[in-house]
Amino acid sequence: MIRLVATDIDGTLVEEGKNNINTELHDIVCELKKKGIVFAAASGRQYFNVRRLFEPVDHDMIFIAENGAYVVCRDVEIDVVAIERELVAGLVEDMRKLENCRFVACAKDALYVESKDEEFIDLLVNGYKYIVEIVDDVLTVESSIIKLSIFKKDDIDSIAEEISPKWNDKLKVVVSGQDWMDFMELSVDKGAAIEKIQRTLGIAIEETMVFGDNLNDIGMFARAGESFAVGNARPEVKAAAKHIADTNVNHGVLKVLKALLEKMEQIKEESEGHKNDV
Repeated sequence: MIRLVATDIDGTLVEEGKNNINTELHDIVCELKKKGIVFAAASGRQYFNVRRLFEPVDHDMIFIAENGAYVVCRDVEIDVVAIERELVAGLVEDMRKLENCRFVACAKDALYVESKDEEFIDLLVNGYKYIVEIVDDVLTVESSIIKLSIFKKDDIDSIAEEISPKWNDKLKVVVSGQDWMDFMELSVDKGAAIEKIQRTLGIAIEETMVFGDNLNDIGMFARAGESFAVGNARPEVKAAAKHIADTNVNHGVLKVLKALLEKMEQIKEESEGHKNDV
């Protein structure tokens, strides 16, 4: 029986960078809870941003933010993994040299940015709805940095080829969507976060169902008995998944969860019917 459901956000529940989650999902979260199933949102986004998407059911949920660097389970912080200051300084130095790119430094409380590009700031504040602090030098930020990210509109793969080789053995490097590349501490991964949640709640791999669309979601698949790539997922993600759901715009995750609840209800009715026959 499924006891944990975890899903990515961008490209899986919504279109990249959008905040229009189908409100029917809120009802599904409540129904899952009644069946003893915990619902988790697993995203590269900022914790407060992801949480806001799920009001008013957020207190009953688990949030895996910043690709797994920050995990909150039913309002209790269970994990936070910071990047060493020396590595932050070295990567920031390299990111400042990149042409036609923007970068951000993420802490638990806010996202810090040196860029004064109004279009980029508007995307962060009004598009993603992030809590943003504009600073002259991100290296002066006192808060621990849990993720660094590079943004290049529609062409992040070209930057990945340029910068990844130097940092792959020092930090966890993942491409997130078409626009972003994220850097976290080496142990950080959505799959590692799922494992910590499973240990905390006593949930087995075969009792876990996950959904994703991009490379930073593949780590979750190894920690789930039932893994789904949405129809618009990258080919590598589809190859790693056990099942293929409908696309994000066609509410593929919602359809699978509705089917799960219907199946559970059917099993319950059949079980009660057998009892009555005895």
